[in-house]
Amino acid sequence: MWDLFWTFAKVGVMTFGGGYAMLPILQREVVENKHFATEEELMDYFAIGQCTPGVIAVNTATFIGKKHKGTLGAIFATLGVVFPSLIIIMLLAGVIEAFSHIAWVQHAFGGIRVCVCVLILNAVVKLGKKSIVDTATLIIFLLVAVGSFFTSISPVIFVVLAASAGIILKSIGGKRA
Repeated sequence: MWDLFWTFAKVGVMTFGGGYAMLPILQREVVENKHFATEEELMDYFAIGQCTPGVIAVNTATFIGKKHKGTLGAIFATLGVVFPSLIIIMLLAGVIEAFSHIAWVQHAFGGIRVCVCVLILNAVVKLGKKSIVDTATLIIFLLVAVGSFFTSISPVIFVVLAASAGIILKSIGGKRA
């Protein structure tokens, strides 16, 4: 249990910029270092975590903890991933307003935002390489990308439609073989 807690605490403390910025760190720690999940399982957890209420990293930690050590594992993993943020936020909450008007602090936040964009892009590219594996998944990807760029449809709708399309396209493809 403590291994789960400390692994996810390390993920939590090393991550800046929210759940999406955690994706590459989660992949390295959970798949490569600890072998708590496979690449495919982690991508599934990301997908499910995206379409369920809550932060994707917290949801993913909960799924992995549950898989690895049951309900108690889910609790320890979830507490681990939020623990560093809770401590850091409590420490910063008292001083952030006092320093937020200083130019170098504003510039630092601007640089951090750009860095987080790159971390998110890196996670998207890695996930894309593992997820877009054939023509069917490429079509689903393109349709969801275009739909999300040009409409305000809820991401949950895209997930449900993509899941349905995946089932249908793989069923049709499987029958041809």
